[in-house]
Amino acid sequence: MIIWLASYPKSGNTWMRALVSNIIFPKTNKNINTFEKIYKINSYPQLKHYEGIINKDDDKQSRIEKTYQNWDITQTKINLSNSLKIFKTHNFATQLIKDNKKYQFTNLENSIGVIHIVRDPRNVITSLTHHFTKTYEEAFEMMADKNAIIAANDKSHVPEFLSSWDIHYKSWSSFPKNYLLIRYEDLLSDSKTHINRIVKYLSKFYIIKDVDIENIAEETNFNSLKKLEKNQDFKESVADKKTNNKKKFFNLGPRNDWRNLLSYEMRKKIEDKFGSTMKTLGYL
Repeated sequence: MIIWLASYPKSGNTWMRALVSNIIFPKTNKNINTFEKIYKINSYPQLKHYEGIINKDDDKQSRIEKTYQNWDITQTKINLSNSLKIFKTHNFATQLIKDNKKYQFTNLENSIGVIHIVRDPRNVITSLTHHFTKTYEEAFEMMADKNAIIAANDKSHVPEFLSSWDIHYKSWSSFPKNYLLIRYEDLLSDSKTHINRIVKYLSKFYIIKDVDIENIAEETNFNSLKKLEKNQDFKESVADKKTNNKKKFFNLGPRNDWRNLLSYEMRKKIEDKFGSTMKTLGYL
């Protein structure tokens, strides 16, 4: 069965992977750093999950169609090993209806729970501009697009279906079993309390002993991860689309504050578009 670490892009999923991996993987080797632990939690979907389904010569539309048509098949195959697995995903969790057929991203036959990470969209947008080399207007259009898909043009990846920021949130918030919501801002302001919540959640599925909350909080905070990236490449960092230079993945962290970075016009635009969901989450 699968436990999902689900989030809209740039909402703290990598931080959550760092926390979860430090909780469930014992310290058998002190030379294993947090990046190496993060890599133990893979993403879904990947090309290896679609082996024999998506081919290197498939065009964009074919790759998109093969992706959603085979969500259930690929997840069922993953679960043939009959062991618990944790996957990061940016996919939304709702249902696509194409040609009168229904395609659900996942179901309770394949999934046993989700840790759902959500972040104030006024701060998400500033991270999107950096990560995807977009202007604020382009990033907003992406967040507002109910048909948004990422990696559709990248043949080294499998397309991920985002939808809009608010639809993405709502799709995962209705997950019917073992649901845990973590707000990025709460994790930032009171890390130890929310690490304890994550430990309690994971204890339903794993035997967890001798968890050093203070040490985990220290090893996974932004400054520690940024320092580690300075000394060692982070495999998941991306290249700037304009310069082709590799960007720092851990960029602003706590300094990513919309109050200092967003224009009034863009802040108002985000609040007008997503206000209802932002109020539900306590952002307004």
